[in-house]
Amino acid sequence: MAAAVLPAFLTELALYILPGFAGVRRSLSALPKTVLAILLTGAAVVPYLSATVPLGSFHVLSLLAVFAIAAVIAFWYVLLKPRLAVDLFFLAIVAALFLSRLFPVLYPAPTHALPLDILGRLMLVNTGVISVLCIRGLEAGFGFVPTAREWRIGILYTLCFVPVAALLGYLLHAARWHPVIAWSWKLPLLIMGRFLAVLWVVALAEEFFVRGFLQQTLSKAMKSVTAGVVVTSLIFGALHLPFGGFPNWRFATLAAVAGLFYGTAFAQTRTIRVPMVMHALVVTVWQLLFNSHS
Repeated sequence: MAAAVLPAFLTELALYILPGFAGVRRSLSALPKTVLAILLTGAAVVPYLSATVPLGSFHVLSLLAVFAIAAVIAFWYVLLKPRLAVDLFFLAIVAALFLSRLFPVLYPAPTHALPLDILGRLMLVNTGVISVLCIRGLEAGFGFVPTAREWRIGILYTLCFVPVAALLGYLLHAARWHPVIAWSWKLPLLIMGRFLAVLWVVALAEEFFVRGFLQQTLSKAMKSVTAGVVVTSLIFGALHLPFGGFPNWRFATLAAVAGLFYGTAFAQTRTIRVPMVMHALVVTVWQLLFNSHS
């Protein structure tokens, strides 16, 4: 089964990393917007077909749903002029789809050890990123690999956040010491694997759409960077209410405070790679050493 879906994963991975190259983004931006939207929509269904046809789980309605999701995201800024309401509605659609349970239905897993819904989530992120960067024309310092300077700033901001998070977690009874790993020679590999997975998937997607897009949009609309950081952080916290059992207000509060640090770092550096580093460090430590109280 793994061999059957390997082409789908490789295809989706290739599409996912493409916008990380500045030259590719320039080439895509030079295309007519309608042509680029058509290419994005068509590319979105290729991994679905590659995965479901060999496994015998192909379904026409699922294919149409994947096609429709990609088409809405890809053609959004072809058909609509960027403005506050349009941007916020776009972000609401992306967030609702990402947080929903739709992709496990569209991409049924042949076994628990081989979840296929990640293909749909990566497709959503990839299509959304290219739509915003190359069709809408937003600049957010997008990229997969932080520079040495961005690593330093991200680590420094994280060190500033740690004592605040520790105090807040203690006061809210929001966390408990609960290591999920045993100390062994495998520990460095496990930590690095967790960190890179968070950095290049979770942190990249959330920091691009939340800080790179939403925060910039709100800051411009309210004509205040500070107001944009604060409001975006509150929204970021609210998005974490479902984690660990709704409403997990303790975890949401921690996320909102973390958002203040992430947002300030982005506002000062104008690149999402700095809050990506912070986000990945915080989440990795949290996942390996702590559990949240719901």
